[in-house]
Amino acid sequence: MESLLAGLDPQTLWDYFSELSKIPRGSKNEAAAAEWVAEQGRKLGCEVERDAVGNVLIRKKAKPGREGRPVACLQAHVDMVCEKNESTSHDFTRDPIQLRRDCDMLRANGTTLGADNGVGVCAALAVLASEDIQHGPLEVIVTIDEETGLTGANGIQPGWLKAKYLLNLDSEEEGFLTIGCAGGVDTIVARKLNMESPKPGTSAYRLKVFGLKGGHSGIDINAGRGNAIRLLAQVLNAMQSQFGFQLAAIKGGNKRNAIPREASAYLLMDPAKEPMFKAELARQEAHWKTACGAFDPGLAFALEPSRAEQVMSEPDAMAVVHLLLALPHGVEAMSPDIPGLVQTSTNMGVIDVSDGAVEVNLLTRSSIDASKLALTERIAAVCALAGFDAHLSGAYPGWKPEPGASLVKLVNDVNQQVFSKDLAIVAIHAGLECGLIGEKYPEMEMVSFGPNMWDVHTPDEHVSIPSVGAFWKLLVAVLEKV
Repeated sequence: MESLLAGLDPQTLWDYFSELSKIPRGSKNEAAAAEWVAEQGRKLGCEVERDAVGNVLIRKKAKPGREGRPVACLQAHVDMVCEKNESTSHDFTRDPIQLRRDCDMLRANGTTLGADNGVGVCAALAVLASEDIQHGPLEVIVTIDEETGLTGANGIQPGWLKAKYLLNLDSEEEGFLTIGCAGGVDTIVARKLNMESPKPGTSAYRLKVFGLKGGHSGIDINAGRGNAIRLLAQVLNAMQSQFGFQLAAIKGGNKRNAIPREASAYLLMDPAKEPMFKAELARQEAHWKTACGAFDPGLAFALEPSRAEQVMSEPDAMAVVHLLLALPHGVEAMSPDIPGLVQTSTNMGVIDVSDGAVEVNLLTRSSIDASKLALTERIAAVCALAGFDAHLSGAYPGWKPEPGASLVKLVNDVNQQVFSKDLAIVAIHAGLECGLIGEKYPEMEMVSFGPNMWDVHTPDEHVSIPSVGAFWKLLVAVLEKV
């Protein structure tokens, strides 16, 4: 792995990334990676602290002559989204990420790469390791569990950080300076199911929807990509009356903040109907491939043998399918003020039927609190009408843009000096930890920037190697200016 990244610029950043990629760090399983970050700070002779939730704070003294400058804080999260292709054999609790070069891109073999936000973590460590950057007093705060609940940022206590300026390193598009983001809240939908024995003479099958692109539920929610859970529900609803199958379980998606790429239904039916079922399934595939078009050309359906000991009662099975058809997914409203910005959306991210119960996880985002509340209330109303319970969890605030802040002007001016062009100053629909940190440090000025990376939260995640170099140049120049 070391030779794979040898000769890249900046080498220290890539060396750290190589080492970090060897450590399992899925959300809520990032303790070893966080301790590795802390140990790197200790090796560099920096002051290192850990808080009650597991965040790592590293402080480095200013370069001589820069002691009186304002404290600048670099912020990133150490956890990553763990997604893999069904055909990929990988255990995210113990296996290292297998990196691979693709010309100027870095990818992983069949899994998420962890550039989100490993590049940010390693950039911060590379700054700490540098003896050449003429910086003022520095803080580096590396948080845990950003992807599944913003637990780390939520646990940061007032007074712990001393910085006037915070540089969040969790953005994914070169040439853009993010100064605001949406807030979000999870809706957990649940219901106990009546389970019964299958009809005699039936065989079990697994109906799969796969091959979708998926993506980040904030960044890619307006990209027109299919939701495997919704498509599966469409197919089940269309074919139920013709084939009279019994439904044993539905499973789809892995993360509430990732658009589902794959979903499966486990069903039982008369095996004599299998040839007709496959023929109709092929027609359904052709129909939905046309509907998805160029947004998701890889969409595919398949039927394969499976096993199931119990099935849902017919009323419960249809209630689950109809709920999946009725729940919202996708863009609810666009911003009336910022062209192209999604204002409100919902991602129907996960469904799981197990132990006689069903649970569906949705993530609603909005830059307008009233819109976020209205959409979650509508989701709850749909659930109540269908006989399902719904409760909210994990709410986090948005980050209000402050385009006139001095840090915004400083970073843009530096970019003009380094690259001879202005940054595009934007707000985004995805969530960033700046909202939670800003609640506790209202006087702190914050911006976010990063290199080009694509298809984050999917096994197609990849990052531009040259863009990481450009990101590093901007970061160094900003630190020498603040």
